Amino acid sequence: MELRCKIQNYAWGKKGSNSKVAALYSNVNKEFKIEESIPYAELWMGTHVNGHSVVKENDATLASFIYEHPEYLGEKVANLFNQKLPFLFKVLSVNKALSIQAHPSKKHAEELHAKFPDVYKDDNHKPELAIALTPFEALCGFRPIPEIRSFMQEIPELGLLVDPQNNSSDDDFLRKSFKSVLTCDKEIIGKTVHNIIERFKKFDESKRELYLADLVERLNNDFPNDNGVLMVYFLNYLQLKPTEAIYLAANEPHAYLYGDCIENMACSDNVVRAGLTPKFIDIDTLCSMLNYKGEKISEKLFATIDEDQFTKLYKPPVIDFAVAGIQVKETFPESIENYELLTRESASILIVISGSARFDKIELKSGTTLFIPAHDILHISNITEELLMYQAFANI
Repeated sequence: MELRCKIQNYAWGKKGSNSKVAALYSNVNKEFKIEESIPYAELWMGTHVNGHSVVKENDATLASFIYEHPEYLGEKVANLFNQKLPFLFKVLSVNKALSIQAHPSKKHAEELHAKFPDVYKDDNHKPELAIALTPFEALCGFRPIPEIRSFMQEIPELGLLVDPQNNSSDDDFLRKSFKSVLTCDKEIIGKTVHNIIERFKKFDESKRELYLADLVERLNNDFPNDNGVLMVYFLNYLQLKPTEAIYLAANEPHAYLYGDCIENMACSDNVVRAGLTPKFIDIDTLCSMLNYKGEKISEKLFATIDEDQFTKLYKPPVIDFAVAGIQVKETFPESIENYELLTRESASILIVISGSARFDKIELKSGTTLFIPAHDILHISNITEELLMYQAFANI
């Protein structure tokens, strides 16, 4: 069944026709006109109460359709997730940074919801997988601790906020330094960032790149005097190429910075924030829950599994969701002009990113979104150009 999905117009989203979200949506909803002054941040595909997808044929919500036909989820999914779709599938178009944040584990989410239900509004965990559609920038996980110590020593302004000569264990050094920057007085942070940016003016291009000058200047422009600006010296700065991915497990510090991506996540709104945001921040909770493990950038890239010639599986270590990336090349053999997607034990949602094809009477083109019941066979034909699709399902 073809779906009409929900756009979210958050302020951090790309505006107008620069947004992949707007382009995908407008290509299959001709009554929708893109307004160049409006941010189009997220396209939600699923049954979340704040953004129901609708079955185009009859305007019924997907949630109500699944309620009437729980067997379409697949027996395992229906039993494991109380006859509900366990994931929320998204496209994101990011123009400026989302908050420095992390997501609680399932047990921690239950505790936070019980204590602070107005802030943490459900009791579920919120692991996430982000797959780049365009060059995509993010902060993800702590840098190797020697790198962090080096930044602390070589940027004198940072040395005023932490003790770069701290010879305690790496774990203790990281915990104390990270919290000390996040809790520092705003006026001091503002002066510190200003002085660092003034120092950048003396650097040549290679040294500016080494100290992430462009990124610091951009974040400070968007969030002046924000403690989160200096998190670039604690967290890995990733520049993903299309199809590369990161997995954000519980307690993983991160922030999306710029670009377009596919995202799949467990159904939850639980976010613990600590900077680069006008929203509520909870530094004590964040600092108490994080995984203080320093890792290289290469260790943060999420590996895929080849399922067939055209399908790469992104399979995180949770049962709530997985994603298949399906890319039928322009150079496919004549025999692949008709292609049958791998069947899934779970209900799934499929979105076409580029290229075109047909399924039965439905034209598959950029922006087309389908709900596929468990075990259903999707046989596509008339494949033209390079067909790129992403399919989300429960990881069972």
